Amino acid sequence: MFRNALGLPALPCLFLSLFLTTPFLAPPCFAGADSPYFKTLQQRLPRDGFDGAWIGKIYADPRIDFDMRGVSLYFVHSEGSLNYDQFKEPAAIHNARRYMATHKASLAAAERLHGVDREVVTAIALVETRLGTYVGKRSVLNSLSTMAALADPRVREALWRHVSSTTHLGRASFDHKAHRKSNWAYGELTAFLRYVRAENFDPLGIKGSYAGAMGICQFIPSNIVPLGRDGNGDGRVDLFNHADAIMSIANYLRHNGWYPGIPADRAYDVVYTYNHSSYYVDAILDIYRILKAPS
Repeated sequence: MFRNALGLPALPCLFLSLFLTTPFLAPPCFAGADSPYFKTLQQRLPRDGFDGAWIGKIYADPRIDFDMRGVSLYFVHSEGSLNYDQFKEPAAIHNARRYMATHKASLAAAERLHGVDREVVTAIALVETRLGTYVGKRSVLNSLSTMAALADPRVREALWRHVSSTTHLGRASFDHKAHRKSNWAYGELTAFLRYVRAENFDPLGIKGSYAGAMGICQFIPSNIVPLGRDGNGDGRVDLFNHADAIMSIANYLRHNGWYPGIPADRAYDVVYTYNHSSYYVDAILDIYRILKAPS
């Protein structure tokens, strides 16, 4: 599901009308140090052990943005509407086979170490990011910060006004989902900050999905430290590197129960842990079988 060298655009002034009735959000467009959306996070993160000066510097960066459009997708997105058949078309399968040839050594090493078929690793890379060619456009930090900020009822109110005409959710269901997602996102945000601090990455330079997943394998941050692996031996886990992403996918699947010769019903359960969508799992296993067959 994610990257691009540019930061997200500032919150469109088109949404000014959403904020005029809420004093906390009254000014038209905020980014960086002037943004009120992340004030609570800047107070909460140091209480949870992060260096306050470092957090202040991050949220003062002009690339910081409240991603209204991105977070809205959580309330209007439908997994079943995605066209997974596109990944089984001849051109996509051809690209997958070429990927397997290009990254033969990395796939073989992962298969040897973890006992996970190279075809299922490739199938996941294909569906997640088109084999690393589309790793997402949204700032992971902005996405997770925006979702985490929904813990504030004033921020939640602004989002409700934006999505109320397009979501199938009623207000009570929206509030429940927003509260649940904000708690989840805060945990992912803290995992992301620890990861970029340990690996010395620019926290605002990493792009991913609107859900905060990142890299060729689209790991959420809380999976990176326990399950991400250094596949090229350079001493760091960089999920935008093919060798690291391949090794990480294989390790993830092995951790969740994949083994050589795994039967179809068990394979379904393991892939389901990667993405809780039956459409997704069916697509991955179909591609896996196609790639297993003689070309």
